Amino acid sequence: MPYYFHEHRDIYFQHQKLVTKEYIIPFIEEVFKISSASHVLEIGCGEGGVLKAFTEERGCHVVGVDLDAQKLELAKKMFGEELAKGQARFINKNIYDPEFKKLFRNKFDLIILKDAIEHIPEQEKLLSYLDTFLKPDGVIFFAFPPWYMPFGGHQQMCRSFLKKVPYFHLLPTPIYRALLQGMHESPERIATLLHNKRTGITIERFERILRRTRYQILKKQFFLFNPIYRYKFKIEPKEQVRWLAKLPYIRDFFTTAVYYIVKPNKA
Repeated sequence: MPYYFHEHRDIYFQHQKLVTKEYIIPFIEEVFKISSASHVLEIGCGEGGVLKAFTEERGCHVVGVDLDAQKLELAKKMFGEELAKGQARFINKNIYDPEFKKLFRNKFDLIILKDAIEHIPEQEKLLSYLDTFLKPDGVIFFAFPPWYMPFGGHQQMCRSFLKKVPYFHLLPTPIYRALLQGMHESPERIATLLHNKRTGITIERFERILRRTRYQILKKQFFLFNPIYRYKFKIEPKEQVRWLAKLPYIRDFFTTAVYYIVKPNKA
């Protein structure tokens, strides 16, 4: 079976809310002020646990967009009060949809992509497009697991013992696929894991894309132990040691999460 929090989405929602309240919001506020006047967009919002922290802790106005209609239905149940007040909105659309672009151009102070960019194809196209939705002084927060980290392929989704096997997502694709099939993972789960293998992103690739799309890094932090592990596994968060965080590529193998705040470079 997958880990329990993948099956119980209400628990997953609470994990996301807590990590945002205790780690993500404080991280962002070191360089960017968040208030009740802030408008926040989350791309790939799922059930909305991240956005819930922004409404409860800072009174923000939030918009969540996701392609999974089922997850958005749960989000709407979790945000009954905010929806009634017009403080929250959830949309089942592709952000490249012209209607979405027209509706939200230059509307947001903060855009969130938490555990999302590593699932999105054409990442450079995405970053070139994101500032469409930012206000002039707006910023973007990214959090993702580097591809080479022990579970960078999201193999924890597996139902077999493979969910506990680190680094096996780095095998050549034919061997990786055959191993998943041999352990009787479902075709749907195999398709998802192979998609992750195509879209997984390293720290080095991410920073190259930032440079090419003219974003400035305001703050970044690498973690040996991802802050979300505190709620999932009772493992206390730990920042990556500084000397290792400075070693390109090697750091990817031992860094379970990265946080970035960036802004478009208008110069």
